[in-house]
Parts: sequence; structure tokens; C-alpha cells
Amino acid sequence: MKIAIAQINCIVGDLTGNAKKIVTNAILAKEQGATLMMTPELSLCGYSPEDLLLRPDFLLACEIALLTLAKQLPDITVVVGHPHQQGEQCFNAASVLEGGRVVATYHKLLLPNYGVFDEARYFAAGSDALVFNHGGVKVGVLICADVWEPKPALLAKMAGAELLIAMNASPYHMKKQSARFEVLKQRAIENNLPVVYVNMVGGQDELVFDGASFVLNSHGDLMCELPAFEPQLEIVHFEHAQPTYGKITPNLSLEATVYHALKLGLADYVNKNGFPGVVIGLSGGVDSALTLALAVDALGADKVHAVMMPSEFTADISVNDAREMAELVDIEYSEIAIKPLYDAYLTALSPQFGVMPFDATEENLQARIRGMLLMAISNKFGSIVVTTGNKSEMAVGYCTLYGDMAGGFALLKDVPKTLVYQLCAYRNQLSRVIPERIITRPPSAELRANQVDQDSLPPYDVLDAIIEAYVEDDLSRTDIVALGFPIEDINRVIAMIDRNEYKRRQSPVGVRITDKGFGKDRRYPITAKLSEYWKTRLN
Repeated sequence: MKIAIAQINCIVGDLTGNAKKIVTNAILAKEQGATLMMTPELSLCGYSPEDLLLRPDFLLACEIALLTLAKQLPDITVVVGHPHQQGEQCFNAASVLEGGRVVATYHKLLLPNYGVFDEARYFAAGSDALVFNHGGVKVGVLICADVWEPKPALLAKMAGAELLIAMNASPYHMKKQSARFEVLKQRAIENNLPVVYVNMVGGQDELVFDGASFVLNSHGDLMCELPAFEPQLEIVHFEHAQPTYGKITPNLSLEATVYHALKLGLADYVNKNGFPGVVIGLSGGVDSALTLALAVDALGADKVHAVMMPSEFTADISVNDAREMAELVDIEYSEIAIKPLYDAYLTALSPQFGVMPFDATEENLQARIRGMLLMAISNKFGSIVVTTGNKSEMAVGYCTLYGDMAGGFALLKDVPKTLVYQLCAYRNQLSRVIPERIITRPPSAELRANQVDQDSLPPYDVLDAIIEAYVEDDLSRTDIVALGFPIEDINRVIAMIDRNEYKRRQSPVGVRITDKGFGKDRRYPITAKLSEYWKTRLN
């Protein structure tokens, strides 16, 4: 028996386009001798349709698309993910398509309702296993979260399954694949059953699905693993229900997986939404340099426009480094000096400001002028502005509303500053595109004379560690103190995180690469006074 794994890149709502990809892969799979093909979770409509699932017209369109797809397929059994309306309830479903019709349908048993998942909002939970006979093998169907707990696989085993197939739309975050291996290995061993795990690939708003589908034998041994971050059709050979060894893709480094995730997330956001390209504010700093490198790798140099906007506080080396990088990656590059605009704003505001001293107001004014210029270029030419701020800045509010936060996509929104440096080093190992001085010089917003980031923030290694502990791990102040960080830094960082929720609510969507990003993962009230309460209790 040969089973085809169709690791495909789906677009939410593109029922015709997604069905065409399924048909194309089914034709190729049949040509290679496969008799059964698996597709990812909700492959017909894309994951996740979110509140489209609350629209009766959308659910009806999905039903029609499923029946149409069944008639378009070649003579091969295909398991397809789709929403299934049944009476007043909607299910996250997988249907077995064979002979031009739907022969069986499975309803997902476990509905994740945490992190980026809201499935309890949309779906009812199924109750029964689905096991179908294919080529003399009894195949049990599971959907994504079903494999993370023992019961659904056990139900399939009790219903006679000799092989488990798991259909997934499992989003990427760092070290996610190793967690998947461990969980699926448990399911295989405790049930003494092989498992075929197919995962979606592609970017969908803040989520990136990394693919990396794989097959385990009944002992939990890895028999096949597909490449991450790219569509793939792979044929897996079975002797009765047991897989034989197939292609196993070498593991990527942490930096490589993050870089690929960011690149795929940006490419799919731009291309799936029909933008002709991107425009980036290039400052001569490390964040904009990484953003530019990713944009060129994701989209091609012809779709990237970088704009350097020097002020009186911009160092000559920043301008020179920006020019050098633009030449290295061979993109469209412009320079627009903002001092005349800045002076004009100060003149207009002088009756209000009088003799008040220079402070963050004048710093933010520069950032907002730059944001306005980038948005004007975006409006005129249609390219989307990709902002360059990182997770460390977003966490503590070291960013300007309607300034460096202005744009349509925040590529580094979930990338801590320390990881930014690691990614720059990784990219330069492939080929030199980022001038070394950009990486080695102290980071600065260059909004006032002789400014460096550490004037306003703790060292980034300390800052990022506290952010990770408080934001991603939900540790208390007491727990973070126990990690060895000074209480003054802890209180300062947490206060900045808490009071800048209002900024983060107004930031663009960006790629999620940690297990808790500033998006669907973390939903905190803007108006809240808990910070001072906990600080008092600790002291």
C-alpha cells in the first residue's frame, strides 16, 4: 500500500483554489501509485476561517465545494478536512472521498480553546471514532488536537484501527516539532499503532504553518519526515499497516527555522493579499537590516523599496551602512531628509510648546514624520509598509504610535532583540547581505544626540529574559526574582509591559514564532491596576 501525504499551502476562503490543489496532488499521487491521500485539517477552506464559520452562506459554500471536489478527483481515496454543518451544529470534520462521493465523515473530538485557538467558539465536539477499510487495512482518522490526549486514539484502536492518520493545521513556534514528535510517539507506543501525521504549510495572518509532516511506526520510530516551510507531496510505502523507511529531511537549526518561518509568513501575507511589494524604512540599524534581508529573500529584490530618512541626529555611518546594504541586496533605495519637515512641525508647534525643553515629544515627532512618508509611498504605489520593531521594543513600549509602528505588517513583532542579532549572523553565514558594523555597533533610535537604547532600557539580554519570564511563562515577580534578576529591573520592565498594552493593541499583525506572541495568544485588559498591587505585595 502507498499513502500520499499532501502537505499543501491553503488560503482561507479560497474554496476553488484549495480544491484545485487537492485535485492536482491527487492526480500526481495516483500517477506515483498511491491509493490513499491525506490532506491537512480544514484543507478545503483553509485554517482558520474564524468568524466566517458563523456565516451560513460560507458553510453552504463549503458543503457544495466538498461535493464538487469528490466528483473531480481521480480514482484514489482522499481524506479532506472541512467544516461540516449538521443541523444547528458545526463540526471540524474530515471526510473520506471515494468514487465521486463522500463515503464517511469524522468529527474532531477535542477542540482546543487556548493560545491562538478558539475552536469552542465555532465547533461542536464529535463523539465517535471513524475507522475505514482501505486496501485491507483499517485506518483510523484523527484531527490535530485529538492526538494531544490519549482518548481519541484509544477510541480508534478500540474500533479496530490498525493505522492512525492525523490531519493537522498545527502552527509553528520555536521547538514545536520536537514537542509533536514526543506526543505522537506516545500515541504510537501506547496503542502499538503506526501514525501518519500531515500538517498544513503556509502563512495565515500571524500564524505560520510549517508542514514538516512525518510518519512513525508502531514503536514510535521516525520513518519519514517531509521538509518544513514548503509544499510537498510524499508517497509513503506500507507493508500492510507498517511503514517502511522513507525520506527523512535533516533538521534545521533554531535560527534557520525562525528565519524560514518569518520569510514564509511575510511572503504569504503579501502575496495572498495581493500587494505588489513592500516598503521599508531603512535606518542603518539591526532591526531594519534584518527586515530588509527577509523581505528580499521572501519576495525578491524587485518587490522591495527601502527608504532612508536621516535627521540631524542620524550618524553618517548609519546612512553609509544603509546605502551599502541596499547595494548588496540590489533593491530600489531612496533617501528623504526629514529635517526640513521636522523644523516646519516645530515652527507650527512653537506657540503651544513655548520654551519647554526637548523631550520624547520631539523624538516621537521624528518617528511620526518617517511613518507619514512611508505611508504616503505606500498609498501612491500600493506596496505595504513593513514595520521593523521587535518583540523587546513592543513589550516595553519602546516604539512610537503612528511612527515606527505605522504600517501593515510587523514582521519582527514576536522576535526578541537578542534573537534579531542571532538571525542577522545566520543570514550572513549564507551570504553577506548585512554590513558587519550594523551588527556590532550599539543599537540606537537616533532621535536625539548621542542616544543609545540602554539609556532607556536594561541590557537586552536582561530585558529579553524578564520579558520571556513574565509574558511567555507567566511567572510572578517573586519567581523572576528567584531567577537572579535585580528587583529594580523586574519592577521597571513589568511596569513598562503593563502600561503599554494600549500600544500593542494598535500594532499591525506580525509573524508568531514563540509560544506566546503579542496577538491572539495574549489578551490582557488595557485598563487595569494589578501591577502596583503585585509590586506592593512583593516588597
